Amino acid sequence: MEVQQFYYDNKIVKKFIIATMFWGIIGMSVGLLLAFMFIFPNVTEGISWLSFGRLRPLHTNAVIFAFVGNALFAGIYYSTQRLLKARMWSDALSNINFWGWQLIIIGAAITLPLGFTSSKEYAELEWPFDIAIAIIWVAFGANLIGTMIKRRQRHLYVAIWFYLATFVTVAVLHIFNNIEIPVSALKSYSFYSGVQDALVQWWYGHNAVAFFLTTPFLGLMYYFVPKAANRPVYSYRLSIIHFWSLIFIYIWAGPHHLLYTALPDWAQNLGVAFSVMLLFPSWGGMINGLLTLRGAWDKVRVDPVLKFMVVAITGYGMATFEGPMLSLKNVNAIAHFSDWIIAHVHVGALAWNGFMTFGMVYWLVPRLFKTKLWSAKLANTHFWMGTLGIIIYALPMYVAGFVQASMWKQFNPDGTLTYGNFLETVTQIIPMYWMRAIGGSLYILGAFVMLYNIVKTARQGSKVEDELAEAAALQPVTKKRTAGEAYHSWLERRPVKLTIFATIAILIGGLVQIIPSLMVDEYVPVISSVKPYTPLELEGRDIYIREGCVSCHSQMVRPFRSEVERYGEYSKAGEYRFDFPFLWGSKRTGPDLHRVGEKYSDNWHLNHMYDPQSTSSGSIMPSYKWLVQDELDKSDTENKMRAMQTLGVPYTDEEIERAQAWMSEQGTQIEKNLYSDPDFVTSYEADKKYAQENGQEFVEMRDREIVALIAYLQRLGTDIKADDLKQASTN
Repeated sequence: MEVQQFYYDNKIVKKFIIATMFWGIIGMSVGLLLAFMFIFPNVTEGISWLSFGRLRPLHTNAVIFAFVGNALFAGIYYSTQRLLKARMWSDALSNINFWGWQLIIIGAAITLPLGFTSSKEYAELEWPFDIAIAIIWVAFGANLIGTMIKRRQRHLYVAIWFYLATFVTVAVLHIFNNIEIPVSALKSYSFYSGVQDALVQWWYGHNAVAFFLTTPFLGLMYYFVPKAANRPVYSYRLSIIHFWSLIFIYIWAGPHHLLYTALPDWAQNLGVAFSVMLLFPSWGGMINGLLTLRGAWDKVRVDPVLKFMVVAITGYGMATFEGPMLSLKNVNAIAHFSDWIIAHVHVGALAWNGFMTFGMVYWLVPRLFKTKLWSAKLANTHFWMGTLGIIIYALPMYVAGFVQASMWKQFNPDGTLTYGNFLETVTQIIPMYWMRAIGGSLYILGAFVMLYNIVKTARQGSKVEDELAEAAALQPVTKKRTAGEAYHSWLERRPVKLTIFATIAILIGGLVQIIPSLMVDEYVPVISSVKPYTPLELEGRDIYIREGCVSCHSQMVRPFRSEVERYGEYSKAGEYRFDFPFLWGSKRTGPDLHRVGEKYSDNWHLNHMYDPQSTSSGSIMPSYKWLVQDELDKSDTENKMRAMQTLGVPYTDEEIERAQAWMSEQGTQIEKNLYSDPDFVTSYEADKKYAQENGQEFVEMRDREIVALIAYLQRLGTDIKADDLKQASTN
């Protein structure tokens, strides 16, 4: 039998590990800054690109796609070569994957703080980046599949199955969720609107967690845990059940993010049913991982790598128990929009993804640099700092969530809300926000300890070189099953068939959910009084999106007595037909805004944006002074309306042609409303005088961004009247 010599590409793994540590520190630092903004809301006052709404998507993207993304690439490139006994198919594709991914991350770090965002959860980057992500992801997939084709190991180990499912599913999710109509170089509108957009987005959002943060890390678990423990995987049969049931069931569960919303009941119930079923394969994987360590518990007590991995798998089990529990409607009614969800998300991110990454890095770096870990004691110190950080972070957030839900829903004997002022719930949980900031600080300090330890390890080792290996060439065999060969064993040597079957498994659930929402006209009943936004309101909505207001405010009144009493009539599907994209939100740091239109005066809104504490004592909302000062850019308004026209919004050509005059008319009316306040007139005159004395161009109030935002906010929830509500409820 011919034995071939070849070299594993270790340099690409080293590059991804360096990027993992670098972006991990950046992403966590931004997250820590955001945590302190809940305590000191104006810590970055006046700096638009450092405002909470703009930094929040930067934090999530940096942690998910930069930190975790680079970690999964590092682990996949290392393990795939050794599992397949082959160098990666193309060094060029490996480097395109690395450098392309880093450029996308840098682009995100620039554009998101500048306010260029689609506002979709975990998919905020604008259309040029969406195209770039697709190209780089295909390069990664082609490299993975090409390596499988030229492999020397016939059977594909379980980790490879999870890598394949990750590539295929993320590609499908990314493409379908990011279909959009470009308006300019960094502005687009979602192809879907309202209810359809919400369904597609959370089909993507939930499964981005599933197939970017879970399945590749399960593959890494199946490779690195047995390696670190020097033990075989507990159960091969359980791994088969785990893989196929997980990828089939996961794709159906997205609607559980939209319970009690305007989404049709059948879609909500489908999401609940599959979410509950998801518990079984998830815990099957956790059990398989933990029982792999049977007989190695003495080693776990002293080996920091295994400590990190045990807590990571345990965190995975906790998060995947809590997910199905949160999908139950009676539990979801309490937890949704509250800080309970923040705790849930961070248990998964900090424990499962963070600790698995730390354990993998501690295991990989000494082997890449041909040395021992510089300090096991420091690694153990990092472990305890990280573990305490997670506990101190998560537990107060659970308490905050329970406090919020309880206060939101309490009534007095006379039927009025006990806590009618939303701010009463905010001030009550400030101590929990302090604890979160302390826990986050401890966690990131642990990451710095790791960075120091890894740098010292690398310096004491030798230069990373490609590793010489040898293996027998893959011998041709019959494509048919041999006598006594199990079907799955046969499938494991057929990578194309395995990929096709995995694709079918993930497509079934997606098609059942998505096709009806796009093809059935009755999916969203039409409410005749709901009209398109005026040009000024459209511009105001884009400012709302740019500033990340959706991060803290929902636009979805659920059909609960407490919410109807607090906000107004519950939301109807037909009200969102012209919302490209939807803005239902996922967290209420501030109150719901779907019925805020005409609730406050124009002047109140201006003062609230300029200095929130002046109108709402105790508010933790930061100020948005630049909106009051900056001129509204109207140069793309007609293009925006034409894009909307393409998407089915009934703007006429005449309306588009008179967009500028239309905006001026509506802006002038709001300006007059503002002038009716004597205090505003005084400040306006002072502002004008200051501009003249300093040789600056004075921008009339009707042409400022704040007026557009006021126009949009005053429109919210005002389209439907009593008869329309009755009609919509009947439908």
